[in-house]
Amino acid sequence: MSDQSPTSSRRKAITLMGGSLAAAPVLLAANAAAQAQPQDGPSGVRRPGIEDPRNKYPKPPFAGQQQPWPGLASNMNPRPDHGESSYVGSGRLAGRKALITGGDSGMGRAAAIAYAREGADVAINYLPAEESDAREVVALIRDAGRKAVAIPGDLRDEAFCRRLVDEAVGGLGGLDIVVCNAGRQQSHGSILDISTEDFDATMKTNIYAPFWIIKAALPHLQPGSAIIGTTSEQAYDPSPDLYDYAQTKAATMNYVKSLAKQLGPKGIRVNGVAPGPIWTPLQISGGAPEGKVVTFGATAPLGRPGQPAELAGIYVRLAESDGSYTTGNIYGAGGGQGNP
Repeated sequence: MSDQSPTSSRRKAITLMGGSLAAAPVLLAANAAAQAQPQDGPSGVRRPGIEDPRNKYPKPPFAGQQQPWPGLASNMNPRPDHGESSYVGSGRLAGRKALITGGDSGMGRAAAIAYAREGADVAINYLPAEESDAREVVALIRDAGRKAVAIPGDLRDEAFCRRLVDEAVGGLGGLDIVVCNAGRQQSHGSILDISTEDFDATMKTNIYAPFWIIKAALPHLQPGSAIIGTTSEQAYDPSPDLYDYAQTKAATMNYVKSLAKQLGPKGIRVNGVAPGPIWTPLQISGGAPEGKVVTFGATAPLGRPGQPAELAGIYVRLAESDGSYTTGNIYGAGGGQGNP
């Protein structure tokens, strides 16, 4: 039974109400002051930690430049950002073991740096001509305190693809992340300009190699493992001068979705990343005409191409355990151009 009388209860309620009413002007004033603070925008001020994505990286026009295939990131102007100085890990891939093709530059390099700083040991594949870029990546992996395994070789060779997986498993002591990222892209104004040898080289690099590598890797992958393919905006909106390359990226998108259904019952996830215009050696080693390189990324709503570092977190997300319900999906990073 309460020891308060009805009168005392009413007095207490009125007192509390009065306190609340007295505080109301203060709260209203505080809210008004907060609303009066300048906001992000042309006439506002930038909040700490907020970056304008339009101005985060270089914009076109770029210097006209071409390199022999496959090109080196270290010789590009401006040099791409793969997260060398910016990516900070937090143990999201601790103890994992990853194989990344095309790990010397572009998204493969960004993924390798991020994976190592998230606690994974990493094996990278690259062409012998890309050795100087690859040495930089190996050093960065080791600087992160992780094991680095460098395996140069041509993915157009089936026997090498099988050996690649064997060497990665042996060097890392296992395998639970496979990133099929290496790609060949050559611009041709007409289908008449594409030789059978060119067409075959693109198909073998972009389609045959993932087929061979995944087949060889599957016996080593346990439930919880992840396979990640690099597709492209070209799978959705192909450019007229990338007739063969665009086909391979549409096929990549489809093998991701098909394989995810096949391997889901085994507890193995399969996903893809679809970049838009990203500043990598693909562009300056025959992937785009020199005139297009100068204006590369200009048509994106953000007004610039993306940098490999801006996709590193996507590759981490698709490999980490917190993404355990994500499979058969394509993650885009198109700078506002859509798809997917």
